Amino acid sequence: MRGWLWAAALFVALMGPPVSAKTFRWASDGDLRSLDPYAGRETFLRSFDANIYEPLVRRGRDLALEPALATNWANPAPERWRFNLRQGVVFQDGTPFSAADVLFSFARARAPTSKLAGVVAPIKEVLQVDDHTIEILTIGADPILPDELTEWGIMSRAWCEAHDATEPAERGHGEESYATDHANGTGPFMLATRTPEVETVLVPNPRWWDERHFDLDKAVFLPVPDDEVRVAELVSGTLDMIYAVPPQDIDRIARTQGLHIVQGPELRTIFLGFDQHSAELADSDVKGRNPYKDRRVREAFYRAIDEHEIAGTVMRGLATPSALMVAPGINGFDRALDKRLPYDPAAARRLLAEAGYANGFTTGMDCPSDRYVNDEAICRAVAAMLAKVGVTVDIEAQGRAQFFAKLFRANYRTSFFLFGWTPTTYDALDMLTNLAATPDPAAHAGDFNFGGYSNRALDALIARIEGETKRDARLALLREALKLLQDDVAFIPLHQQDVVWAARDGVELVQRADDAFPLRYVRLK
Repeated sequence: MRGWLWAAALFVALMGPPVSAKTFRWASDGDLRSLDPYAGRETFLRSFDANIYEPLVRRGRDLALEPALATNWANPAPERWRFNLRQGVVFQDGTPFSAADVLFSFARARAPTSKLAGVVAPIKEVLQVDDHTIEILTIGADPILPDELTEWGIMSRAWCEAHDATEPAERGHGEESYATDHANGTGPFMLATRTPEVETVLVPNPRWWDERHFDLDKAVFLPVPDDEVRVAELVSGTLDMIYAVPPQDIDRIARTQGLHIVQGPELRTIFLGFDQHSAELADSDVKGRNPYKDRRVREAFYRAIDEHEIAGTVMRGLATPSALMVAPGINGFDRALDKRLPYDPAAARRLLAEAGYANGFTTGMDCPSDRYVNDEAICRAVAAMLAKVGVTVDIEAQGRAQFFAKLFRANYRTSFFLFGWTPTTYDALDMLTNLAATPDPAAHAGDFNFGGYSNRALDALIARIEGETKRDARLALLREALKLLQDDVAFIPLHQQDVVWAARDGVELVQRADDAFPLRYVRLK
Protein backbone atom coordinates (compact mmCIF):
# COMPACT_ATOMS: atom_id res chain seq x y z
CA MET A 1 0.00 0.00 0.00
CA ARG A 2 1.30 3.47 -0.81
CA GLY A 3 2.66 5.59 2.01
CA TRP A 4 -0.19 8.11 1.95
CA LEU A 5 -2.76 5.35 2.28
CA TRP A 6 -1.00 3.97 5.32
CA ALA A 7 -0.83 7.49 6.74
CA ALA A 8 -4.57 7.85 6.20
CA ALA A 9 -5.28 4.51 7.82
CA LEU A 10 -3.10 5.46 10.78
CA PHE A 11 -4.89 8.82 11.11
CA VAL A 12 -8.27 7.10 11.18
CA ALA A 13 -7.04 4.57 13.77
CA LEU A 14 -5.79 7.34 16.04
CA MET A 15 -8.95 9.44 15.88
CA GLY A 16 -11.62 9.09 18.49
CA PRO A 17 -12.34 10.21 22.04
CA PRO A 18 -9.55 11.59 24.23
CA VAL A 19 -7.25 8.88 25.52
CA SER A 20 -6.06 8.41 29.07
CA ALA A 21 -2.54 9.24 30.14
CA LYS A 22 -1.90 5.53 30.41
CA THR A 23 -2.67 4.60 26.82
CA PHE A 24 0.40 3.14 25.12
CA ARG A 25 0.52 3.34 21.31
CA TRP A 26 3.14 1.41 19.41
CA ALA A 27 3.75 0.31 15.84
CA SER A 28 5.67 -2.22 13.80
CA ASP A 29 6.16 -2.65 10.08
CA GLY A 30 3.57 -5.40 9.63
CA ASP A 31 0.39 -6.75 11.15
CA LEU A 32 -0.18 -9.93 13.12
CA ARG A 33 -1.06 -12.91 10.99
CA SER A 34 -3.27 -14.32 13.71
CA LEU A 35 -4.10 -14.15 17.39
CA ASP A 36 -4.13 -17.93 17.52
CA PRO A 37 -0.95 -18.81 19.48
CA TYR A 38 -0.55 -22.06 17.54
CA ALA A 39 -0.88 -20.51 14.09
CA GLY A 40 2.77 -19.51 13.67
CA ARG A 41 6.23 -19.42 15.21
CA GLU A 42 7.34 -16.04 13.93
CA THR A 43 8.93 -14.06 16.78
CA PHE A 44 6.68 -11.00 16.53
CA LEU A 45 3.49 -13.07 16.42
CA ARG A 46 4.68 -15.27 19.29
CA SER A 47 5.71 -12.24 21.34
CA PHE A 48 2.40 -10.43 20.86
CA ASP A 49 0.26 -13.47 21.64
CA ALA A 50 2.32 -14.06 24.81
CA ASN A 51 0.71 -10.94 26.28
CA ILE A 52 -2.57 -12.87 26.25
CA TYR A 53 -1.68 -16.57 26.46
CA GLU A 54 0.70 -17.95 29.07
CA PRO A 55 2.86 -21.10 29.16
CA LEU A 56 3.58 -23.37 32.08
CA VAL A 57 7.08 -21.88 32.26
CA ARG A 58 8.00 -18.40 31.00
CA ARG A 59 11.10 -16.25 30.62
CA GLY A 60 11.71 -13.13 32.64
CA ARG A 61 13.51 -9.85 32.05
CA ASP A 62 16.91 -11.54 31.76
CA LEU A 63 15.57 -14.62 29.87
CA ALA A 64 15.85 -16.79 32.99
CA LEU A 65 13.13 -19.41 33.46
CA GLU A 66 10.26 -18.43 35.74
CA PRO A 67 7.15 -20.22 36.98
CA ALA A 68 4.01 -19.19 35.12
CA LEU A 69 0.95 -21.46 34.99
CA ALA A 70 3.09 -24.07 36.73
CA THR A 71 4.41 -23.09 40.15
CA ASN A 72 7.16 -25.73 40.23
CA TRP A 73 8.34 -28.86 38.47
CA ALA A 74 10.53 -31.89 39.02
CA ASN A 75 12.16 -34.61 36.95
CA PRO A 76 11.77 -37.78 39.06
CA ALA A 77 12.76 -40.05 36.16
CA PRO A 78 14.64 -39.38 32.89
CA GLU A 79 11.42 -39.62 30.84
CA ARG A 80 8.96 -38.22 33.39
CA TRP A 81 8.35 -34.65 34.55
CA ARG A 82 5.78 -33.53 37.13
CA PHE A 83 4.31 -30.01 37.09
CA ASN A 84 2.22 -28.49 39.86
CA LEU A 85 -0.24 -26.05 38.32
CA ARG A 86 -1.07 -22.64 39.74
CA GLN A 87 -4.39 -22.64 41.60
CA GLY A 88 -6.94 -19.84 41.48
CA VAL A 89 -6.11 -18.87 37.88
CA VAL A 90 -8.98 -18.12 35.51
CA PHE A 91 -9.15 -17.44 31.80
CA GLN A 92 -10.23 -13.97 30.74
CA ASP A 93 -13.84 -15.13 30.30
CA GLY A 94 -13.90 -16.30 33.92
CA THR A 95 -13.47 -20.03 33.23
CA PRO A 96 -11.15 -21.69 35.80
CA PHE A 97 -7.81 -22.97 34.53
CA SER A 98 -7.10 -26.64 35.26
CA ALA A 99 -5.10 -29.64 34.13
CA ALA A 100 -7.82 -30.42 31.57
CA ASP A 101 -6.84 -27.27 29.66
CA VAL A 102 -3.21 -28.41 29.51
CA LEU A 103 -4.22 -31.81 28.12
CA PHE A 104 -6.50 -30.13 25.57
CA SER A 105 -3.77 -27.65 24.59
CA PHE A 106 -1.34 -30.50 24.08
CA ALA A 107 -3.74 -32.20 21.66
CA ARG A 108 -4.41 -28.90 19.88
CA ALA A 109 -0.68 -28.12 19.59
CA ARG A 110 -0.18 -31.50 17.90
CA ALA A 111 -2.97 -30.96 15.35
CA PRO A 112 -1.99 -31.15 11.66
CA THR A 113 -2.55 -27.40 11.23
CA SER A 114 -0.49 -26.41 14.29
CA LYS A 115 2.82 -24.62 13.90
CA LEU A 116 3.70 -25.58 17.48
CA ALA A 117 3.76 -29.31 16.80
CA GLY A 118 7.56 -29.21 16.79
CA VAL A 119 7.58 -27.52 20.20
CA VAL A 120 5.66 -30.36 21.84
CA ALA A 121 7.26 -33.08 19.69
CA PRO A 122 9.52 -34.33 22.53
CA ILE A 123 6.37 -35.08 24.57
CA LYS A 124 4.91 -38.57 24.36
CA GLU A 125 1.92 -38.02 26.62
CA VAL A 126 0.46 -35.58 29.14
CA LEU A 127 -1.26 -37.22 32.11
CA GLN A 128 -3.67 -35.59 34.54
CA VAL A 129 -2.86 -36.54 38.14
CA ASP A 130 -5.53 -34.22 39.56
CA ASP A 131 -7.04 -30.85 38.66
CA HIS A 132 -3.78 -29.02 39.41
CA THR A 133 -1.09 -31.62 38.76
CA ILE A 134 0.13 -33.09 35.50
CA GLU A 135 2.86 -35.45 34.46
CA ILE A 136 4.61 -35.16 31.11
CA LEU A 137 6.12 -38.30 29.63
CA THR A 138 8.85 -37.59 27.08
CA ILE A 139 10.13 -39.61 24.16
CA GLY A 140 13.46 -40.48 25.70
CA ALA A 141 15.28 -38.46 28.33
CA ASP A 142 14.77 -34.71 27.89
CA PRO A 143 16.91 -32.66 30.27
CA ILE A 144 15.76 -29.29 28.84
CA LEU A 145 11.99 -29.85 28.73
CA PRO A 146 11.12 -26.73 30.81
CA ASP A 147 13.11 -24.60 28.35
CA GLU A 148 11.13 -26.14 25.50
CA LEU A 149 7.76 -25.27 27.03
CA THR A 150 8.18 -21.48 27.18
CA GLU A 151 6.62 -21.03 23.74
CA TRP A 152 3.53 -23.16 24.43
CA GLY A 153 0.68 -20.89 25.56
CA ILE A 154 -2.20 -22.74 27.21
CA MET A 155 -5.69 -22.32 25.77
CA SER A 156 -9.12 -22.85 27.29
CA ARG A 157 -10.76 -26.12 26.28
CA ALA A 158 -14.24 -24.79 27.00
CA TRP A 159 -13.71 -21.60 24.96
CA CYS A 160 -12.21 -23.40 21.96
CA GLU A 161 -14.96 -26.00 21.93
CA ALA A 162 -17.69 -23.36 22.28
CA HIS A 163 -16.33 -21.43 19.29
CA ASP A 164 -15.40 -24.38 17.06
CA ALA A 165 -11.70 -23.55 17.32
CA THR A 166 -10.35 -26.89 18.53
CA GLU A 167 -7.70 -26.88 15.79
CA PRO A 168 -5.50 -23.98 14.64
CA ALA A 169 -6.14 -22.15 11.39
CA GLU A 170 -3.90 -19.66 9.62
CA ARG A 171 -5.20 -16.73 7.57
CA GLY A 172 -2.11 -16.78 5.34
CA HIS A 173 -3.29 -20.14 4.02
CA GLY A 174 -6.77 -18.83 3.28
CA GLU A 175 -8.05 -20.31 6.56
CA GLU A 176 -9.32 -18.77 9.75
CA SER A 177 -11.28 -19.65 12.86
CA TYR A 178 -12.77 -17.76 15.77
CA ALA A 179 -9.33 -17.82 17.42
CA THR A 180 -7.78 -15.97 14.46
CA ASP A 181 -9.16 -12.59 15.55
CA HIS A 182 -10.44 -13.35 19.06
CA ALA A 183 -8.57 -14.43 22.17
CA ASN A 184 -9.08 -15.83 25.65
CA GLY A 185 -5.97 -16.43 27.72
CA THR A 186 -4.81 -16.15 31.31
CA GLY A 187 -2.17 -13.47 30.67
CA PRO A 188 -1.74 -9.86 31.78
CA PHE A 189 -3.66 -8.42 28.83
CA MET A 190 -6.89 -9.26 27.06
CA LEU A 191 -8.18 -8.36 23.62
CA ALA A 192 -10.54 -5.37 23.47
CA THR A 193 -10.91 -4.88 19.70
CA ARG A 194 -9.14 -5.95 16.54
CA THR A 195 -9.37 -4.61 12.99
CA PRO A 196 -6.83 -6.52 10.86
CA GLU A 197 -4.32 -4.27 9.08
CA VAL A 198 -5.55 -1.24 11.09
CA GLU A 199 -5.26 -1.73 14.85
CA THR A 200 -5.37 -4.24 17.70
CA VAL A 201 -6.28 -2.96 21.16
CA LEU A 202 -5.39 -4.72 24.40
CA VAL A 203 -6.52 -3.83 27.92
CA PRO A 204 -5.31 -5.15 31.29
CA ASN A 205 -6.79 -8.43 32.45
CA PRO A 206 -8.43 -7.64 35.80
CA ARG A 207 -8.28 -11.34 36.74
CA TRP A 208 -4.54 -11.78 36.15
CA TRP A 209 -2.88 -13.79 38.92
CA ASP A 210 0.54 -12.10 38.95
CA GLU A 211 1.91 -8.85 40.37
CA ARG A 212 1.61 -5.95 37.92
CA HIS A 213 4.80 -4.23 36.90
CA PHE A 214 3.01 -2.22 34.19
CA ASP A 215 0.72 0.77 34.65
CA LEU A 216 -1.13 0.80 31.32
CA ASP A 217 -4.87 1.26 30.88
CA LYS A 218 -4.71 0.37 27.20
CA ALA A 219 -2.16 -0.79 24.63
CA VAL A 220 -2.90 0.04 20.99
CA PHE A 221 -0.88 -1.75 18.32
CA LEU A 222 -0.77 -0.25 14.81
CA PRO A 223 0.78 -1.92 11.76
CA VAL A 224 2.57 0.81 9.78
CA PRO A 225 4.62 -0.66 6.90
CA ASP A 226 5.78 2.70 5.57
CA ASP A 227 9.08 3.57 7.29
CA GLU A 228 8.70 7.31 6.82
CA VAL A 229 5.17 7.37 8.24
CA ARG A 230 6.13 5.18 11.21
CA VAL A 231 9.09 7.40 12.17
CA ALA A 232 7.12 10.61 11.57
CA GLU A 233 4.37 9.47 13.92
CA LEU A 234 6.92 8.71 16.62
CA VAL A 235 8.63 12.07 16.18
CA SER A 236 5.28 13.89 16.26
CA GLY A 237 4.29 12.16 19.51
CA THR A 238 1.39 10.21 18.04
CA LEU A 239 3.21 6.97 18.82
CA ASP A 240 4.99 6.10 22.06
CA MET A 241 7.24 3.42 20.61
CA ILE A 242 8.15 1.75 17.33
CA TYR A 243 9.23 -1.88 17.29
CA ALA A 244 10.89 -1.76 13.86
CA VAL A 245 13.32 1.15 13.42
CA PRO A 246 14.72 1.79 9.92
CA PRO A 247 18.54 1.83 10.29
CA GLN A 248 18.79 5.01 8.24
CA ASP A 249 16.66 6.84 10.82
CA ILE A 250 18.47 5.77 13.99
CA ASP A 251 20.74 8.82 14.19
CA ARG A 252 17.86 11.19 13.49
CA ILE A 253 15.73 9.66 16.23
CA ALA A 254 18.63 9.64 18.69
CA ARG A 255 19.13 13.39 18.09
CA THR A 256 15.43 14.21 18.53
CA GLN A 257 14.58 15.73 21.89
CA GLY A 258 12.23 13.54 23.90
CA LEU A 259 13.11 10.30 22.07
CA HIS A 260 15.70 7.59 22.62
CA ILE A 261 16.98 4.47 20.88
CA VAL A 262 16.81 1.12 22.67
CA GLN A 263 19.45 -1.17 21.20
CA GLY A 264 21.09 -4.48 22.05
CA PRO A 265 22.40 -7.72 20.51
CA GLU A 266 19.86 -10.29 19.34
CA LEU A 267 19.97 -14.07 19.56
CA ARG A 268 18.52 -14.47 16.05
CA THR A 269 20.82 -15.58 13.22
CA ILE A 270 20.01 -14.37 9.69
CA PHE A 271 21.05 -16.90 7.06
CA LEU A 272 20.65 -18.09 3.47
CA GLY A 273 19.27 -21.51 2.58
CA PHE A 274 19.13 -23.66 -0.55
CA ASP A 275 16.87 -26.26 -2.10
CA GLN A 276 19.03 -29.36 -1.67
CA HIS A 277 16.21 -31.85 -2.23
CA SER A 278 14.63 -31.31 -5.65
CA ALA A 279 16.07 -33.09 -8.67
CA GLU A 280 15.70 -29.83 -10.60
CA LEU A 281 15.13 -26.25 -9.48
CA ALA A 282 11.77 -24.82 -10.40
CA ASP A 283 13.11 -21.37 -11.31
CA SER A 284 16.53 -21.90 -12.88
CA ASP A 285 17.93 -22.21 -16.40
CA VAL A 286 19.76 -25.36 -15.27
CA LYS A 287 17.73 -28.36 -16.39
CA GLY A 288 18.01 -31.98 -15.37
CA ARG A 289 19.98 -31.35 -12.19
CA ASN A 290 20.06 -29.19 -9.08
CA PRO A 291 23.19 -27.03 -8.66
CA TYR A 292 22.65 -26.73 -4.89
CA LYS A 293 23.13 -30.46 -4.36
CA ASP A 294 26.82 -29.83 -5.10
CA ARG A 295 28.73 -28.61 -2.06
CA ARG A 296 31.12 -26.69 -4.34
CA VAL A 297 28.25 -24.50 -5.53
CA ARG A 298 27.15 -23.77 -1.96
CA GLU A 299 30.72 -22.88 -1.01
CA ALA A 300 31.03 -20.70 -4.11
CA PHE A 301 27.98 -18.72 -2.99
CA TYR A 302 29.45 -18.38 0.50
CA ARG A 303 32.79 -17.06 -0.81
CA ALA A 304 31.08 -14.70 -3.26
CA ILE A 305 29.14 -12.94 -0.50
CA ASP A 306 30.95 -10.19 1.39
CA GLU A 307 29.11 -10.38 4.72
CA HIS A 308 31.34 -7.74 6.31
CA GLU A 309 30.23 -5.33 3.59
CA ILE A 310 26.60 -6.24 4.25
CA ALA A 311 27.01 -5.77 8.02
CA GLY A 312 28.84 -2.47 7.59
CA THR A 313 26.93 -0.88 4.72
CA VAL A 314 23.50 -2.46 4.34
CA MET A 315 23.06 -2.95 8.09
CA ARG A 316 24.90 0.29 8.95
CA GLY A 317 26.99 -1.51 11.55
CA LEU A 318 23.93 -2.92 13.33
CA ALA A 319 24.91 -6.55 12.77
CA THR A 320 27.64 -8.96 13.83
CA PRO A 321 28.89 -11.33 11.10
CA SER A 322 28.52 -14.99 12.03
CA ALA A 323 29.98 -18.28 10.87
CA LEU A 324 27.57 -20.39 12.92
CA MET A 325 23.84 -20.96 12.78
CA VAL A 326 23.52 -19.95 16.44
CA ALA A 327 24.51 -16.77 18.24
CA PRO A 328 26.67 -16.12 21.29
CA GLY A 329 24.38 -16.68 24.25
CA ILE A 330 22.87 -19.84 22.77
CA ASN A 331 23.90 -23.03 24.56
CA GLY A 332 26.31 -24.87 22.24
CA PHE A 333 27.83 -21.79 20.60
CA ASP A 334 31.56 -22.31 20.19
CA ARG A 335 33.65 -19.22 19.55
CA ALA A 336 36.48 -21.36 18.11
CA LEU A 337 34.14 -22.37 15.26
CA ASP A 338 32.86 -18.86 14.64
CA LYS A 339 35.23 -18.07 11.76
CA ARG A 340 33.76 -17.32 8.36
CA LEU A 341 35.19 -18.56 5.08
CA PRO A 342 37.10 -15.65 3.48
CA TYR A 343 35.33 -13.48 0.93
CA ASP A 344 37.00 -14.62 -2.32
CA PRO A 345 35.14 -14.08 -5.64
CA ALA A 346 37.99 -15.65 -7.63
CA ALA A 347 37.73 -18.84 -5.59
CA ALA A 348 33.95 -18.73 -6.04
CA ARG A 349 34.33 -18.64 -9.83
CA ARG A 350 36.77 -21.56 -9.71
CA LEU A 351 34.41 -23.63 -7.60
CA LEU A 352 31.50 -22.91 -9.95
CA ALA A 353 33.63 -23.94 -12.93
CA GLU A 354 34.68 -27.15 -11.20
CA ALA A 355 31.03 -27.94 -10.55
CA GLY A 356 30.19 -27.43 -14.23
CA TYR A 357 28.84 -23.88 -14.08
CA ALA A 358 31.68 -21.84 -15.55
CA ASN A 359 29.13 -19.48 -17.10
CA GLY A 360 27.02 -19.33 -13.96
CA PHE A 361 23.27 -19.92 -13.90
CA THR A 362 19.99 -18.26 -12.88
CA THR A 363 18.08 -18.92 -9.70
CA GLY A 364 14.99 -17.60 -8.00
CA MET A 365 15.15 -16.26 -4.46
CA ASP A 366 12.40 -15.81 -1.87
CA CYS A 367 12.94 -12.84 0.40
CA PRO A 368 10.78 -11.19 3.07
CA SER A 369 10.42 -7.44 2.74
CA ASP A 370 9.28 -6.52 6.26
CA ARG A 371 10.36 -9.30 8.64
CA TYR A 372 14.03 -8.69 9.46
CA VAL A 373 16.10 -5.52 9.57
CA ASN A 374 16.74 -4.43 5.96
CA ASP A 375 15.84 -7.92 4.73
CA GLU A 376 15.06 -6.97 1.14
CA ALA A 377 18.18 -4.78 0.95
CA ILE A 378 20.26 -7.75 2.15
CA CYS A 379 18.80 -9.93 -0.61
CA ARG A 380 19.57 -7.32 -3.24
CA ALA A 381 23.14 -6.97 -1.98
CA VAL A 382 23.55 -10.76 -2.11
CA ALA A 383 22.19 -10.80 -5.68
CA ALA A 384 24.63 -8.07 -6.75
CA MET A 385 27.58 -9.97 -5.25
CA LEU A 386 26.56 -13.24 -6.87
CA ALA A 387 26.17 -11.46 -10.22
CA LYS A 388 29.90 -10.75 -10.10
CA VAL A 389 30.62 -14.49 -10.26
CA GLY A 390 28.08 -15.15 -13.01
CA VAL A 391 24.97 -16.10 -11.01
CA THR A 392 21.77 -14.23 -11.84
CA VAL A 393 19.34 -14.04 -8.92
CA ASP A 394 15.67 -13.24 -9.53
CA ILE A 395 14.35 -11.92 -6.22
CA GLU A 396 10.73 -12.21 -5.20
CA ALA A 397 10.30 -9.94 -2.19
CA GLN A 398 7.07 -10.34 -0.24
CA GLY A 399 5.46 -9.10 2.95
CA ARG A 400 5.87 -11.41 5.92
CA ALA A 401 2.39 -12.95 5.70
CA GLN A 402 2.81 -13.86 2.04
CA PHE A 403 6.41 -14.97 2.54
CA PHE A 404 5.65 -17.42 5.33
CA ALA A 405 2.50 -18.72 3.68
CA LYS A 406 4.45 -19.41 0.50
CA LEU A 407 7.31 -21.25 2.21
CA PHE A 408 4.85 -23.40 4.16
CA ARG A 409 2.79 -24.27 1.09
CA ALA A 410 2.74 -28.06 0.75
CA ASN A 411 3.46 -28.12 -2.98
CA TYR A 412 6.11 -25.38 -2.98
CA ARG A 413 9.89 -25.74 -2.75
CA THR A 414 11.88 -22.53 -2.52
CA SER A 415 15.16 -22.59 -4.46
CA PHE A 416 17.11 -20.00 -2.48
CA PHE A 417 15.89 -17.97 0.47
CA LEU A 418 16.72 -15.64 3.32
CA PHE A 419 15.47 -16.54 6.79
CA GLY A 420 16.16 -15.89 10.47
CA TRP A 421 15.99 -18.13 13.52
CA THR A 422 16.11 -17.67 17.29
CA PRO A 423 16.19 -20.93 19.26
CA THR A 424 13.30 -20.48 21.67
CA THR A 425 14.97 -22.85 24.14
CA TYR A 426 18.23 -20.84 23.88
CA ASP A 427 19.85 -24.16 23.04
CA ALA A 428 21.37 -25.15 19.68
CA LEU A 429 19.29 -28.34 19.55
CA ASP A 430 16.25 -26.20 18.73
CA MET A 431 17.94 -24.89 15.57
CA LEU A 432 19.24 -28.33 14.58
CA THR A 433 15.85 -29.97 15.00
CA ASN A 434 13.84 -27.29 13.21
CA LEU A 435 16.18 -26.14 10.44
CA ALA A 436 18.62 -28.95 9.70
CA ALA A 437 17.07 -32.31 10.61
CA THR A 438 15.83 -34.41 7.70
CA PRO A 439 12.16 -33.42 7.30
CA ASP A 440 9.89 -35.93 9.00
CA PRO A 441 6.35 -34.62 9.54
CA ALA A 442 5.43 -37.54 11.76
CA ALA A 443 8.26 -36.75 14.17
CA HIS A 444 8.04 -32.96 13.62
CA ALA A 445 11.67 -32.88 12.61
CA GLY A 446 12.80 -30.33 10.06
CA ASP A 447 9.54 -28.36 10.29
CA PHE A 448 11.37 -25.25 9.02
CA ASN A 449 13.84 -27.07 6.78
CA PHE A 450 12.43 -25.42 3.67
CA GLY A 451 15.32 -26.56 1.46
CA GLY A 452 15.01 -30.23 2.35
CA TYR A 453 18.62 -30.56 3.55
CA SER A 454 19.33 -34.11 4.74
CA ASN A 455 22.39 -35.62 6.37
CA ARG A 456 21.89 -38.90 8.19
CA ALA A 457 25.06 -38.38 10.23
CA LEU A 458 23.55 -35.15 11.55
CA ASP A 459 20.25 -36.89 12.29
CA ALA A 460 22.14 -39.47 14.34
CA LEU A 461 23.90 -36.71 16.26
CA ILE A 462 20.58 -34.98 16.96
CA ALA A 463 19.18 -38.22 18.36
CA ARG A 464 22.20 -38.56 20.65
CA ILE A 465 21.92 -34.94 21.82
CA GLU A 466 18.23 -35.38 22.64
CA GLY A 467 18.98 -38.18 25.08
CA GLU A 468 22.28 -36.98 26.54
CA THR A 469 21.88 -35.78 30.14
CA LYS A 470 25.55 -35.07 30.97
CA ARG A 471 26.33 -31.43 30.29
CA ASP A 472 29.91 -31.73 28.98
CA ALA A 473 29.07 -34.70 26.75
CA ARG A 474 26.04 -32.86 25.42
CA LEU A 475 28.07 -29.73 24.61
CA ALA A 476 30.61 -31.85 22.76
CA LEU A 477 27.82 -33.36 20.64
CA LEU A 478 26.36 -29.94 19.90
CA ARG A 479 29.77 -28.72 18.78
CA GLU A 480 30.16 -31.76 16.53
CA ALA A 481 26.78 -31.11 14.94
CA LEU A 482 27.50 -27.41 14.35
CA LYS A 483 30.87 -28.29 12.82
CA LEU A 484 29.21 -30.83 10.50
CA LEU A 485 26.74 -28.20 9.24
CA GLN A 486 29.59 -25.76 8.77
CA ASP A 487 31.77 -28.21 6.83
CA ASP A 488 28.83 -29.22 4.66
CA VAL A 489 27.96 -25.57 3.91
CA ALA A 490 24.39 -26.65 4.57
CA PHE A 491 23.47 -22.96 5.02
CA ILE A 492 25.23 -19.63 4.74
CA PRO A 493 25.09 -17.84 8.11
CA LEU A 494 25.15 -14.09 7.62
CA HIS A 495 24.85 -12.21 10.90
CA GLN A 496 23.06 -11.53 14.14
CA GLN A 497 21.18 -8.27 13.77
CA ASP A 498 20.89 -5.81 16.63
CA VAL A 499 17.49 -5.34 18.23
CA VAL A 500 16.67 -1.67 17.65
CA TRP A 501 13.55 -0.02 19.03
CA ALA A 502 12.76 3.64 19.61
CA ALA A 503 10.55 5.21 22.26
CA ARG A 504 9.54 8.41 23.97
CA ASP A 505 11.66 9.32 26.99
CA GLY A 506 8.66 8.74 29.24
CA VAL A 507 8.37 5.07 28.26
CA GLU A 508 9.98 2.43 30.45
CA LEU A 509 10.30 -1.00 28.86
CA VAL A 510 12.44 -4.13 28.81
CA GLN A 511 14.27 -5.16 25.64
CA ARG A 512 15.27 -8.82 25.63
CA ALA A 513 17.82 -10.46 23.36
CA ASP A 514 15.11 -12.72 21.90
CA ASP A 515 13.39 -9.61 20.42
CA ALA A 516 10.22 -10.34 22.40
CA PHE A 517 8.33 -7.30 23.65
CA PRO A 518 6.43 -8.14 26.86
CA LEU A 519 3.92 -5.42 27.65
CA ARG A 520 3.91 -6.52 31.29
CA TYR A 521 7.07 -4.45 31.84
CA VAL A 522 5.89 -1.21 30.18
CA ARG A 523 5.34 1.89 32.29
CA LEU A 524 4.54 5.45 31.25
CA LYS A 525 6.02 8.27 33.29
